[in-house]
Formats: sequence, C-alpha cells, structure tokens
Amino acid sequence: MLRRHPVTLALAVCVAALALLPLGYIAGYTVDVGWSGIQELVFRPRVAELLWNTARLVVGTVACCVVLGVGAAWLVERSDVPLRRVWHVLLAAPLAVPAFVNSFAWISLLPGLDTYAGALLVVTLSYFPFVYLPVAAAFRGLDPALEETARGLGLSSWGVFRRVHLPQLRVAVLGGSLLVALHLLAEFGALRMLRYPTFTTAIYDQYRATFNGPGATMLAGVLVLICLLLLLAELRLRGRRGYARTGRGAVRPVRPVRLRRLTLPSLVCLAGLVGLALVVPLASLGYWMVTGSSAAVDVPVLLTTTGTTLALGAGAAVLTVALAVPTGWLAVRARGRISTVLERSTYLGSSVPGIVIALALVTISIRATPWLYQTVPVLLAAYVILFLPRAIVTVRSAVEQSPPLFDDVAASLGASAPDRLRRVTLPLLAPGLGAGAALVFLAVVTELTATLLLAPTGTTTLATAFWSASSALEYGAAAPYAVVMVLLSAPATVLLSRDARRGLTT
Repeated sequence: MLRRHPVTLALAVCVAALALLPLGYIAGYTVDVGWSGIQELVFRPRVAELLWNTARLVVGTVACCVVLGVGAAWLVERSDVPLRRVWHVLLAAPLAVPAFVNSFAWISLLPGLDTYAGALLVVTLSYFPFVYLPVAAAFRGLDPALEETARGLGLSSWGVFRRVHLPQLRVAVLGGSLLVALHLLAEFGALRMLRYPTFTTAIYDQYRATFNGPGATMLAGVLVLICLLLLLAELRLRGRRGYARTGRGAVRPVRPVRLRRLTLPSLVCLAGLVGLALVVPLASLGYWMVTGSSAAVDVPVLLTTTGTTLALGAGAAVLTVALAVPTGWLAVRARGRISTVLERSTYLGSSVPGIVIALALVTISIRATPWLYQTVPVLLAAYVILFLPRAIVTVRSAVEQSPPLFDDVAASLGASAPDRLRRVTLPLLAPGLGAGAALVFLAVVTELTATLLLAPTGTTTLATAFWSASSALEYGAAAPYAVVMVLLSAPATVLLSRDARRGLTT
C-alpha cells in the first residue's frame, strides 16, 4: 500500500523526524557526556530533591483529579442532581483558564500559597477537567442493562459503582490521569509563580544561568525519562481486556440514581468545585483590572500583542495542519506497521515537555543554523512538535469519513493528482482540517514556556506579556492580557462541552 504513496510517505517521514528531534538531541547529548558526566550531573542531592518534589506533586495531583473528576462525572451522568447540563459546561470551563493564569489569580490574593499544599490545590483545580471529560463520556457509553442487572442482584449504588462502573471506566481514568501527569511535568508558569521547584523550573533556571549548559540538558534527560516511564506505565495498567458491547442493543435512557437527602450536599460540592476552579480566578482578574495600582491598560500595546499572538497562532495552525495531513492520510489509507510507527512518533515527540523542546531547538539552531536562532521559523517548529497530535487526530478522523471512491472516480475521469487534491480531497477533509487548526490555534494562544525561550527579540505574545508583568508584581497590568487569553480560549470549552446537549436531562 505504501508504494502507492511515495511522496506522502516521504513527507510523513520528515514530519516524524521533526517530532523526534528533541528526543534525538537529548539522547545524543547524553551519549557525548558519557557515564562519568551523567554520574556527576544527575546523581546529586539537588536532582533527588527535584525528583521528590515532582513525584509527590504528580501523585497527589493525579489522585485528587481522579477523585474530583470521577465523582463529578458520576453526579452529572448517573444521578438526578438538578441542572446537569449547566454543571457539565461549568465543570469543563476551567480549561479555558490557563494554569499559570489560575496560579496568578490565587497567589495574588493569597501570597502565602507558595507551599506544596498550595501548588497541589492550584494544579488540581486547573487539571481535573482532563479526567472529568473522558470519564463523563465513558459514562454515557456504558450499557444501562449491566447496572440494572447488578441492582436486581441486590447491589447498592456504591456496589454498582465499584463492581460495574469502575472496571469499564479504567481506560478513561488512566487516559485522563496520563494527561494530567504529562501536563504537570511540562508545567512551568504556574509552578514558578507558586515558587514550587520541579524539574521544569530547574531546567529554566539552569538555562538562564549557564545558557544551555550540561546541567540543564541532563535535567531535561531525566524529565524525558520520567515521561516515557509514565507512557509505558499507562499502557501496562490499561491492559488488553475490553468492555465494549458487541451491539448497540435497545436504546433506552439511563435511570438516574435518586440522591434524596444528598441532593443539597451534592450541589454544594459541585458549586464549591466550580467556585474554586472558575469563579475565584475570574473574580481575581476582575479585581486586579479595577483596583490594581498598575491597572491602566495600554490599549495600543495590548492590541499589538494580541495581533502578534493571533498571527503566530494562525501561522502555527496552518503549518501544523498541513504537516499532519500526510501522517493522518497514511494512517487510514495505508494501514500497517510503518504508518503506525510514523503516527505514534508524533505522539511521542509531543509528550516531551515544552521546555525540553525549546532547549533542544535553541542548541540545534545555534550549532547548525545560527542564522535561524531566535527567529519565527524556530518558534513555529516548536509549536508544531508540541501540538501536532491535536491536528493528526482530527485529520485522521476526517480521512476515515472520506470515502476513497470519490478520488478513484476522479482519477478514472482523467483528473491529475493536484486536481484531485484541490477539487475532491481537500473539500472532503475541510471540517477535520478546520477543527485541527482551531485546536492548535487555541493551544498556541496560551503557550508560555517555549515562547519565553524561542520568541525573537522584541516579539511579545499575550502569554509572555502577562508573564513579564506578573513577575514584576504588576498585577493590574498583567490582568488584561490574562483576560484576553481566557476570552480566546473560551471556544475550546464550547467545543469540549457541546455534547452536553445530547442525552442529558435537567
């Protein structure tokens, strides 16, 4: 099959090579340093301290997110709690507030929050929707007949949840937990603002202190190793057991569990979670915009920064989607080991934290192409590596839904390959391409770490302008940039919660 697509295969190989570039750089540098250098740079008390800080924060955050995400999903999808549609939207809404903005909101109101407990609180409130959303979707796909049978056998609601629901939610819970862990390993802004040291913040400090010295690169290597171990652990825990139905069966509504006396406590819990995760950061931003001593908004600068951010987001979206097409096309039209390896390579590359990708691109551009150092192409390359899977997933879905028959008919009528691409293929793929571009665009708008290290001199985005003002404790000046980022990120919440209209009753 691949022989029929030589050009597409060549492009997909180039895309995979770009995605794996940071991993290749870290591996090559580690070999150059040698075992003695690794012992000197890695096996030291500071690295052990960072490992402990990072590990306990990841474990604590994942545990809290699982409890909150699964509990909220059960209330919304399986109980008779009032206003379920509204709660679904509100529980997804915290994703519109970047973690570093959430951190800013909390630390500006409570300066004493720079502790482990404070970091655990803020990142949990930022990331629990990553567990809630897949678990809520999994609940909607469960067969209600199993629950009814279990209740008929005398199981309580807790027994049904433990023995029927949890085994079928395993994949969703593990997938959401993996997302939380990977995002947390890559998080820089929120943890730096909370003054909680992890590998990411230490890598940034090392880079700034020694300009990409061996210490920063070896810390990056340890962080990459942790990411790979997490990916392997998730695959191992997921296992091969399946719980899918062999047929759709009779379509019937789920009978929600009656909460009765627990209705009010459940509403209080949901309201408290939404209040802490959404109302507090938004109220904090409003407070600083109104009362901050530096709250005078420089409208021309804000407009210029917004324009720069939109331009970078649009450019990255177009480039990423264009590069995703060959891989997504081969994954569907030429299924096999090679196409699978090429597709998974892009996922592996994007699992590397943004600061590691930026560090690799900085070093490579200085050594190999110094004229590209601190230029827009290098920054766009970082965005592509970081967000390529978001585009590939939507492109692949669009190709799956695009019958190859139309292309074959056009070829039989004498249409050339470029003509078929322009008149047949692209119009069919347009919805998927648009969705992928939107997801990448929204991610670029709030990207901080790679932009801080790679942005050309004088280029300021909303994220970096916010970071500069908040780092100088000019909370009023930082608030407008955060508000614009939240407004630009809001459409992602609409996309993620649009299925609230299906199958839910109030």
